[in-house]
Amino acid sequence: MKFSRAIQTLGMGVLLTAGAAGAQAQQPAPAARSEAVAALSRCTAIAAPTERLSCFDAAAAAFQVAEQSGEIMVIDRGRMAMAQRQAFGTDEAPFEILQPAARRPDRIDSIETTLTRASQSGDGGWVFRLEDGSVWDQVGHDTVTFRNRAGEPVRVRRAALGSFLLVVGRSAAVRVRRQ
Repeated sequence: MKFSRAIQTLGMGVLLTAGAAGAQAQQPAPAARSEAVAALSRCTAIAAPTERLSCFDAAAAAFQVAEQSGEIMVIDRGRMAMAQRQAFGTDEAPFEILQPAARRPDRIDSIETTLTRASQSGDGGWVFRLEDGSVWDQVGHDTVTFRNRAGEPVRVRRAALGSFLLVVGRSAAVRVRRQ
């Protein structure tokens, strides 16, 4: 019985990802269920202990092969949250691909980090390099007044129509896009 619950829990924590061969061409629907996970679930319906154990043994072996081949991927919420944070401001959204539609976390609307460096680009706009490794370019050429010093607190938040606003310390917001 404990083994059955452990397999059920493991099955619930499995997230789908496209196989390496067709990762970009054929992504499965986020709510699609891997056969390896479905096989584990079907084992729980078997009443006879010996048959159920045999089913779990076969399903666990198939699950392990699917994970090793990259057909499925097991990821914890911490890694998923980190991927979501790293994708903030980009068109990439690995957390949405990995998370079934019914369990998608709320999207991040802002991040807070610190300024590593800010410099002006050739066209006169500012380029902001943040401690989390992200780089943001000023959109437009509005005058920007801020304290250009490493370690200053920075907040980037979503704005209207898919745009982003960046605030360094107590400066006015600057419209930016992520590089």
